[in-house]
Amino acid sequence: MDIDFSNMWCWLLPLLCTLLGALFGYFLGKSGSTTVDNTADLNLWKDKNAKLQADLDACNKKLSVAGTAATGTVAAAASSLTASAPETSIPFNADAAKAAFGKVIKEDDLKIVEGIGPKISEMFQNSGIRTWKALSQTSVADCQKVLDKGGDRYKVHDPASWPLQAKMAYEGKWAELVKWQDEHDHGKL
Repeated sequence: MDIDFSNMWCWLLPLLCTLLGALFGYFLGKSGSTTVDNTADLNLWKDKNAKLQADLDACNKKLSVAGTAATGTVAAAASSLTASAPETSIPFNADAAKAAFGKVIKEDDLKIVEGIGPKISEMFQNSGIRTWKALSQTSVADCQKVLDKGGDRYKVHDPASWPLQAKMAYEGKWAELVKWQDEHDHGKL
């Protein structure tokens, strides 16, 4: 029985290629299918987020308590000053306001403050803040409380600069107010 080895390569070569291809496919599939259970990581991040949210709430509470205490202190100091000295009002100069803005400005119109429109002005009026002077003496936190009463619709508004702008209007610094509003992005600090 003679074995012809000349035909053996015809069978061995395809068998070897198939075997190498199978091994290559196995290792390629093994490296590409890294299924990791992300549930543990997700829960870890949720816990961290909850802790950070609790810290933020605690800080906001401290800030509001400090703001209330400071407002009370400022109010007490202001009442003691007004008790000893008569209130002097800064006269409103409609012509100067018109010259700066190029339109007629009504005295104590809160809409002159960039970021306050008719609805927000009405909300402030209903909250007892009816003048530029009153708005200039209102804390940003209290302005935010007025906005919060209006619901989610008013969350996009940032009242950080409103007391500053109202003070410029109250003091009749029209050119300064116009310049400030031009330099800032829609009244935002």
